Amino acid sequence: MPSLELDRLVATRDLQLERPSRPEFEGLLRSAEARLPDAENKLNSIDSRFDLAYNAAHALALAALRWHGYRPVKRYIVFPALAHTVDLPRASWRLLAKCHEQRNRTEYEGLAPIEEALLDGLLEVTRELLARVRALPLPPGPDAPGP
Repeated sequence: MPSLELDRLVATRDLQLERPSRPEFEGLLRSAEARLPDAENKLNSIDSRFDLAYNAAHALALAALRWHGYRPVKRYIVFPALAHTVDLPRASWRLLAKCHEQRNRTEYEGLAPIEEALLDGLLEVTRELLARVRALPLPPGPDAPGP
């Protein structure tokens, strides 16, 4: 399912064309499904919950992008691409982009405590994203004929 906007990102070298992979798609989905319940567990620290939720969202966004036959060159691009891969509303993918910035500040600078409201928004958007990615049909298996 080609997208003019995603093809433009190929032209700017933010994405690469790459045939979808069922094992990769299923693995990314499985990864997100394993992380999300732990991210929702309030017995875990807020930092752990944020990491788990962010990584679940990233895995789902990457799965959606790979389903369409693209691979990101930069980690961040999977979030704005959600507008074109699973029709995620702008406000939702912008929240994920904000979480990406928070993740970078925490990961690379050791700064920026996680706010509960940001985590709550991340969990809500990740649940929605999970539903949208689960609704995609599985890509063809590894032995399917080429295009």
